[in-house]
Amino acid sequence: MAQLDLTRDVVDLTADLVDIPSVSRDEQQLADAVEQALRELPHLRVDRDGNTVVARTDLGRDERVVLAGHLDTVPLTDPPNIPTRRVDGLLVGRGTTDMKGGVAVQLAIARAVTEPSRDVTFVFYDCEEIEEEANGLRRIVAQHPDWLAADFAVLLEPTDGGIEGGCKGTLRVDVTTKGISAHSARPWNGHNAIHDAGEVLARLAAYEPVTVNVDGLDYHEALNAVGISGGIAGNVIPDKCTVTVNYRFAPDKSAEEAVAHVRTVFAGYDVELGDCAAGARPGLDTPAAQSFVAALDLPVTAKQGWTDVARFSAIGVPAVNFGPGDPNLAHTDDERCPEQQVTDAYAALHRWLAPSTD
Repeated sequence: MAQLDLTRDVVDLTADLVDIPSVSRDEQQLADAVEQALRELPHLRVDRDGNTVVARTDLGRDERVVLAGHLDTVPLTDPPNIPTRRVDGLLVGRGTTDMKGGVAVQLAIARAVTEPSRDVTFVFYDCEEIEEEANGLRRIVAQHPDWLAADFAVLLEPTDGGIEGGCKGTLRVDVTTKGISAHSARPWNGHNAIHDAGEVLARLAAYEPVTVNVDGLDYHEALNAVGISGGIAGNVIPDKCTVTVNYRFAPDKSAEEAVAHVRTVFAGYDVELGDCAAGARPGLDTPAAQSFVAALDLPVTAKQGWTDVARFSAIGVPAVNFGPGDPNLAHTDDERCPEQQVTDAYAALHRWLAPSTD
């Protein structure tokens, strides 16, 4: 069985984590190693559900915070881009950015800070990189919500070493035009649904997305066609055309409000909702969040994508994204993370959580 030595330098620990394959649905070996390493720390209570491991201190502090990160990666390349390579101060390999650096920071903090200034819950979950129904954090929210009770959460997804507050929501709809099929040699006997889709595309081209300031952070909305389909044969006038549209919306809107907005944009058309996930407000007005930002002394920007901070927000726990690695390099064949960012992230969280020496 793979084993982890939490006394190793946090950069070495990152490499050790990367070198244990953990593609989504195949996280058991890494989850076993994480669980075993955490159970050797007497100051933590450890629980497990499937391949999600949760550890926590119980010191009776006035605040509780969560440090969370997923164990899985997207599939390996061919040939595999593990084990880790070190090149000019970079860790290179699958998961170095997304997000073994963040997981290593969690584990290093769990070992080093035995009496934190606030109680800490460490969450290591599975299946983040695949369909939403399999997400380990989603499962814990549904089955063990008490494990996640806290005043504030930090998701250690890659942010290039900065702080990103909240996240945007996302939804997908199919906008469908209806026509009448006919032989393409006699199109006057039918009505071309693909031609009608031109108006749907025109509305998208004319749409002016807004930037919404939420709790001091600017979220840039976006409405885009991401797919189009229609037609059944080269000699048939199509009677149906579907334009798939993705809307990224600021966290001032509920999911219901976002859906209503999209239906208004495409009034007169059949609009079918595919999936929808609300965003998360930054929650930076809470004492725990303010102490986090003050301790790290880093600028805070808005998270322009969707992340699992939204799951914390949905259960009343404000959350931010903060972790080593450039998210633009996540999932790439040459995925890499600066060693210094891993070291700096560990130092920042240690500064925030270690007891005061005053």
